[in-house]
Amino acid sequence: MKGTRRPPQLLDPVVSRRKRALSAEERELWDTVAKQTKPLRKKRTAKAAVPAVVETAPAPPKPAARKPDPAPRALKITAPVRPAPPPLAPLGRRERSQLSRGKKEIDARLDLHGMTQTRAHGALRNFLHRCHEDGCSFVLIITGKGRTVGPDSERGILRRQVPEWLGLPEFRSFVVGYEEAGIGHGGGGALYVRVRRAR
Repeated sequence: MKGTRRPPQLLDPVVSRRKRALSAEERELWDTVAKQTKPLRKKRTAKAAVPAVVETAPAPPKPAARKPDPAPRALKITAPVRPAPPPLAPLGRRERSQLSRGKKEIDARLDLHGMTQTRAHGALRNFLHRCHEDGCSFVLIITGKGRTVGPDSERGILRRQVPEWLGLPEFRSFVVGYEEAGIGHGGGGALYVRVRRAR
């Protein structure tokens, strides 16, 4: 046999170096991504437009265009909400009577005489916090009755302020309730305070 002809060998197909045109779906996806990006720093020149790609052949009709998945939402991390402290409850008549007669023991005393409002507020908060930690049940807060300078003057700023402070959330976590003290413990110039038990 004289030289038989071999069939020509198939070479790897040549990959076109030309950029292919984006389909309508790809173009829509690109536009969505481009809108969500932000430049790292602002440029002084005008924004460069995305080069338009000319389609060589019309794209065949697609069955139903799927909407791109929305960008994942950032999770909001919120601090746990603390429950509001319970409202103040007045001391019972029996407890007040036992405290004024000395049948119930007063665990600690705080005298706020002569203090400024700021200093008295801080001293009261620290005192009640310490009593709460130590497991005290009843304490005596001495505010004083105040001085009368003239017929229309106000009496005892601390005498008025301390009951208001005890109603604030920062104190309600330490205090169950309060009542005006008996005459032997200062009467209108002092308060019996029931301290909340530590858990």
